[in-house]
Amino acid sequence: MHPRWTPSVTVAAVIEHGGQYLLVEEHTPEGLRVNNPAGHLEPGESLVQACVRETLEETGFAFTPTALVGVYLARFQRLLATPEASGTVQDITYLRFAFCGVLGDHDATRPLDTGIVRTIWLPPDALRQNAHRHRSPLLLQCMEDHLRGQRFPLDLLSADPSIFL
Repeated sequence: MHPRWTPSVTVAAVIEHGGQYLLVEEHTPEGLRVNNPAGHLEPGESLVQACVRETLEETGFAFTPTALVGVYLARFQRLLATPEASGTVQDITYLRFAFCGVLGDHDATRPLDTGIVRTIWLPPDALRQNAHRHRSPLLLQCMEDHLRGQRFPLDLLSADPSIFL
């Protein structure tokens, strides 16, 4: 019998202001990359709560999701380079829930998550031209869907009270 497949559930904030998108620049095993403010769903929180938390932790900005941009599935593989794992391929499937919304106040004194170098604002053309610097292949798809006006109501998502126990 095969072990149960469990994709990693992640959230991402697609934040546009003045024709530019808020991104984070971060250190990764593949080098310095850009991504949406994004991260993993943690126990005891809803998808919306996870997006609010991740955006604050990675950018210092408060964020209020107002719509779901989309749900995305992507597979990522990397060769592990540590001596004990030499030749081992890390194979991860991400299930991403991307949200757009209202950007709130910025706390410039708040330290950013480990690995985050800075936040940056980039216009769509710069994102398209620098796909080789994207941490996730979903970054561009989320932006394009947002630009097309793709929005779904948040009440599409629900969280049973049992997850908050």
